[in-house]
Amino acid sequence: MTDGQQPLALVVLISGRGSNLKAILDAIRSGELPAVVRAVISTRSDAPGLAYAREAHIDTLALDGADYPDKNDYDRALQGLIDSFQPDLVVLAGFMRILTPAFVQHYRGRLINIHPSLLPELRGLRTHERAIESGATEHGASVHFVTEELDGGPVIVQARVPVREGDDPQQLAQRVLEQEHRLYVLAIRWLAEGRARWDGHQLLFDGKPLTQPRQMNTE
Repeated sequence: MTDGQQPLALVVLISGRGSNLKAILDAIRSGELPAVVRAVISTRSDAPGLAYAREAHIDTLALDGADYPDKNDYDRALQGLIDSFQPDLVVLAGFMRILTPAFVQHYRGRLINIHPSLLPELRGLRTHERAIESGATEHGASVHFVTEELDGGPVIVQARVPVREGDDPQQLAQRVLEQEHRLYVLAIRWLAEGRARWDGHQLLFDGKPLTQPRQMNTE
């Protein structure tokens, strides 16, 4: 975003505790992030993270997958809810569903996710356990645009954390999560400022092709 432009309009999708949502809201409140959250949509009406949105007087909605046995019907309903808020960017923040290709294509270039690994390594679930089991010395998180390929879209920025001797998955997960909060805010700010963008074919940063993810300073 440049001077004179409106804040980037976000719709945030969650399923659980919403800690990344809270980090985004805190950054907006402090003036660090030039954005506005127009709505928070959850897969669960009892998701703890919805409380953060309600405290900030943001519209909250829940769409239960049990009411939509067909995944395509669910995603069409979800798309209708999202589009009613006219967001510039849809932010997946612990949204525990695999989205259909039609949904992903509709938001191509406007849909981002944060994943707890250094993509393309450790796509999918149980990343902290798998990092320890593999003997990795480094782990982290990645913010990427979403494509039809699971955790396969172009990565904007990553945060790296060491895997320490004696780490268990919970300890490693907590250390990664602390960096996720900073990482997601940074990536969204770059998008709001126009520094990072993806036209559906090429990822650009400051107008130049980004061939390797940017790395956030975690110190």
